[in-house]
Amino acid sequence: MCGIVGWVDWEADPTRQRPVVEAMTARLAPRGPDADGFWCAQHVALGHRRLVVIDPAGGGQPMLHERGATSYALTYNGELYNTQDLRGELQARGHLFRTRSDTEVLLHTYLEWGSCCVDHLDGIFAFGIWDGCEQRLFLARDRLGVKPLFYALRPQSLVFASELKALLAHPSVPADLDGEGLAEVFGLGPARTPGHGVFRGVQELRPGHSLTFGRGGTTARRYWALESHAHGDDQETTAGTVRALLQDAVRRQLVSDVPVCTLLSGGLDSSAVTAIAAGHLRDRGGGPLHTYSVDFLGAQRDFHANPYYGDTDAPWVERVAGALSTVHHPVVLDTAEQVEALDWAVRARDLPGMADIDSSLLLFCREIKRGATVALSGEAADEVFGGYPWCHWEDAIAADTFPWARQVEERVRVLSPEARALARPREYVADRYRQALAEVPRLPGEEGHAARMREILYLNISRFLGTLLDRKDRMSMAVGLEVRVPFCDHHLVEYVWNIPWGMKCDGGQSKGILRQALRGLLPDDVLRRPKTPYPKTHNPDYLEAVRARLHAVLDEPGSPLRPLLNMAAIRAIAAEQTPRVHWFGQTMGGPQFFAFLLQADAWMRAYGVRVVA
Repeated sequence: MCGIVGWVDWEADPTRQRPVVEAMTARLAPRGPDADGFWCAQHVALGHRRLVVIDPAGGGQPMLHERGATSYALTYNGELYNTQDLRGELQARGHLFRTRSDTEVLLHTYLEWGSCCVDHLDGIFAFGIWDGCEQRLFLARDRLGVKPLFYALRPQSLVFASELKALLAHPSVPADLDGEGLAEVFGLGPARTPGHGVFRGVQELRPGHSLTFGRGGTTARRYWALESHAHGDDQETTAGTVRALLQDAVRRQLVSDVPVCTLLSGGLDSSAVTAIAAGHLRDRGGGPLHTYSVDFLGAQRDFHANPYYGDTDAPWVERVAGALSTVHHPVVLDTAEQVEALDWAVRARDLPGMADIDSSLLLFCREIKRGATVALSGEAADEVFGGYPWCHWEDAIAADTFPWARQVEERVRVLSPEARALARPREYVADRYRQALAEVPRLPGEEGHAARMREILYLNISRFLGTLLDRKDRMSMAVGLEVRVPFCDHHLVEYVWNIPWGMKCDGGQSKGILRQALRGLLPDDVLRRPKTPYPKTHNPDYLEAVRARLHAVLDEPGSPLRPLLNMAAIRAIAAEQTPRVHWFGQTMGGPQFFAFLLQADAWMRAYGVRVVA
């Protein structure tokens, strides 16, 4: 994986301002610790940071192709899983290749099919191609949005980058936060609106979209979307197809010239990916699969079961690793380093995020990076198969809002009157919810509970999934680790989308069809294990540490966060000993809420965020 930046300007000449592009690119050094590269021509400049995964010698970027006096230049972040198939087809059409890299295959795919190249790509990607013949920039992002791409559009220019921090390094992109941006952070939270870049004037290229920027203007195209149709397979055939699609996705995503491992929690999803990967390595005569898990000092002592966390991962990790004969590496984090990593995590995400859920993943990825460069993870299974509790709770299903954002009134009351007036969080969340429902691809004749569950699953895939993909991409790439997500394979997603809800919940169990598909691959007790989220610390020392830090922020007159908060309400919550309500699925009176506010304060300071009307 890599980091990409670019700048096209019809009035200015970026070749005379190369230091700007170099500064943007430097912000992405953690994404690509192995090399950097630049390419400039009249009106255009591209930058690249590289993490070597395939073809160390031949995959340098930006990659250039010359046709006479015309240049085509590519800066690319991602991985193509159909590289060999595309290479063979392109060779049959007369294309010649100098390297083994998927970068060169991607560039030639554009040379052959132009903006329709995305229809031929199978993988995770975000890229920009300068077409010297047409004098235009072509941007594209993968179907599910695994790889990030932000841009700022002006009448005569466009600036793009993998991450917000690189975009903000351009002098035309200030860190201004208007009412919408404020509502995104404090109203919707980590589950941002697709396409919204939070900062004023910043947009995100939506998953499954491409964009062309030329002298004649800007054109966006949605090249992929979920489509609803009747599901004709019986249950046994459906389970077999799910199994085959997942096996194919995992096997294709194991391709690498560097060490590959899996993240293992002992839950259904990560165990499935691990089982398939371990079997594939064994079948082809490779060494044993290395697996990694995360836990916290004192986890068994401090844990108390609740509706979200029914048990701890450690015994299940041991069970699965033993059953699959993996070489397992447990990573145990302590409280102090998790608190200290909150600031690092907000700089990695460029926004306040999921607090210690982010920081612990960041520290976890740092340890994995010591032994591997590529990892496979179980993200997206809950979104695709409907594994979250809110897919099964009647009150959540009936709620007229995003099922993970039902406590909007609690979020409203922690904001100052001025911030509430500017952000209008109640109205904003309601508007975004209606917008999301208007996008749902309906199945003719589907009504009642089945139709509602199609809505819930669409909200999961189109909205909440982005939260986890953002988190996994930023925390892993902040330490130069590439994480792949087989459950985001679009062939699998398209098929599962149309499996009827009753069949998805075979036997009345969450993700029942997936459990049926995995029979024989995993121990029966693992197949029956209920959903448990990514682990978090339950150590009371962590709560007291973030509470104390928050008190210090609240007492500091110069804190940029203070004008946004209802100080009396915050102080009352911070003084309570018993958590009462929830904040984006976390307890508001608990450590995740306090850590979120600490991250918001650190973010506003580090990025020079200015709230504007």
